[in-house]
Amino acid sequence: MLTDIEIASQASMLPITEVAAGLGVCADELEPYGRYKAKFSEEVFSRLADVPDGKLILVTAINPTPAGEGKTTTTVGLGEAMPRIGKKAVIALREPSLGPVFGVKGGAAGGGYSQVVPMEDINLHFTGDMHAITAANNLLCALIDNHIQQGNALGIDPRRILFKRCLDMNDRALRHTVIGLGGKANGTPREDGFQITVASEVMAILCLAADLGDLKRRLGEILVAYTYAGEPVYCRDLSAEGAMTALLKDAIKPNLVQTLENTPALMHGGPFANIAHGCNSVRATKLALKLADYCITEAGFGSDLGAEKFMDIKCRMAGLTPSAVVLVATIRALKYNGGVPKAELSAENTAALEKGLPNLEKHIENMKKFGVPVVVAINRFATDTDAEIAVLAGKMEALGVPFSLCEHFAKGGEGAVDLAEKVVAACEEPSHFHPIYELDQPIEAKIETIAREIYGADGVEYTAAAKKAIKDITALGKGDLPICMAKTQYSLSDNQKLLGRPTGFVIHVGEVRLSAGAGFIVVQTGDIMTMPGLPKVPAANNIDIDESGRITGLF
Repeated sequence: MLTDIEIASQASMLPITEVAAGLGVCADELEPYGRYKAKFSEEVFSRLADVPDGKLILVTAINPTPAGEGKTTTTVGLGEAMPRIGKKAVIALREPSLGPVFGVKGGAAGGGYSQVVPMEDINLHFTGDMHAITAANNLLCALIDNHIQQGNALGIDPRRILFKRCLDMNDRALRHTVIGLGGKANGTPREDGFQITVASEVMAILCLAADLGDLKRRLGEILVAYTYAGEPVYCRDLSAEGAMTALLKDAIKPNLVQTLENTPALMHGGPFANIAHGCNSVRATKLALKLADYCITEAGFGSDLGAEKFMDIKCRMAGLTPSAVVLVATIRALKYNGGVPKAELSAENTAALEKGLPNLEKHIENMKKFGVPVVVAINRFATDTDAEIAVLAGKMEALGVPFSLCEHFAKGGEGAVDLAEKVVAACEEPSHFHPIYELDQPIEAKIETIAREIYGADGVEYTAAAKKAIKDITALGKGDLPICMAKTQYSLSDNQKLLGRPTGFVIHVGEVRLSAGAGFIVVQTGDIMTMPGLPKVPAANNIDIDESGRITGLF
């Protein structure tokens, strides 16, 4: 059996100009990065401004498990299947972060015969967007410390600096640091720390900005610190937003690549869904809607994280209306939710499947609460038995939810034709999309709505620090912003060990932060970390390159 990278290496890629031509985009409207990658120029946006939008399809999933669900793979497979039924589609995905690539999770280019290529480039440096975001973030950090060093005219309290440095790598040793040591010339000593680049507010801002001007405005709105007098200090007070925007002038342009079957794919932005809002850029999604009849996009992790934020943050801010939701699951993952250890998932176990099905049922209920038609995609494995499929089919029929057994991992677009037909049918049904809370509700009420309606919690408990932060944010006049929950992806609760559909729990809020530039409030729950660590055996240990430049072990 071929690995993902071996399959990708055999791909017959088209020159990126040909892929663009299929979308009606000429070579002069592209900025090529080699033969198989390109960025769209600003001229494309203005030329297509009056073109009607296509249908927006969101792909989400149940809570992730070690068994794997294949959300990105399903997104790609669905995109490859659409042309097979005569539909013009474009995929809109997030860019991978180097941290998971060298850690444990893997990349974000799909798998098997449903991949986006060139996968090595995509999963490594790609077009440099992550590096530009890292540089812009750390420029602001340098300007903060330099301002203090050069006399501190704003009166910034070094104990109340909120904005952290970032790095696109999993490095737990940088979570808490002390900087400015070594004497007066090296700055003012203070506690600091790093977060992974995809958790940076700069990443969120890039993904939610409408254009370059909006990007600059949002960067200026970043709350970086408080003064000794307790007054807020914003990025604009340090005159940093202009230089930061200059660093991001190319990064704000969406990237164009292709699938193994040459379906166009826009990959742009990459915020994590467990610590950020988990969606690709608004610019890429809106452009994809202009370029095709169907835009197929995804949101990170399960519907309780990425999809909720897609609906309540991204769609609300950008004025988007999804036509259908595809909810991905596997029989293996459902058995894991039913208590079966990973090593035993290949054995038939209908009892465990039935026990794990409530997790899928809850995610279906969650998506229906937003008023959008739902289709369940079962990513089929060779070990799935007829008896297990019958149990699953019976449950879906009882719920009245269309579902499709998909084999796109092994067959590419051919294996997702049935899914494509059912998704197109769902897009023709009425969509009554609406967020699940109103922005003018108090911050606590919005948090508790998400906790009760999406997670199934009995309530929410707050630390004293979280309560004070909510009070401060409200006093700043920012209490009417949407909520971005930072929570474990592995459970509907904030305890990753509670699988299935847990009940009788509360959500524990430890920290609340204002991301004024992004335009949301980050609520940190449980033990979630904004700088992940590497596992005992990192994926990096298996990655190598030979003298000819051929990469192995990437996936």
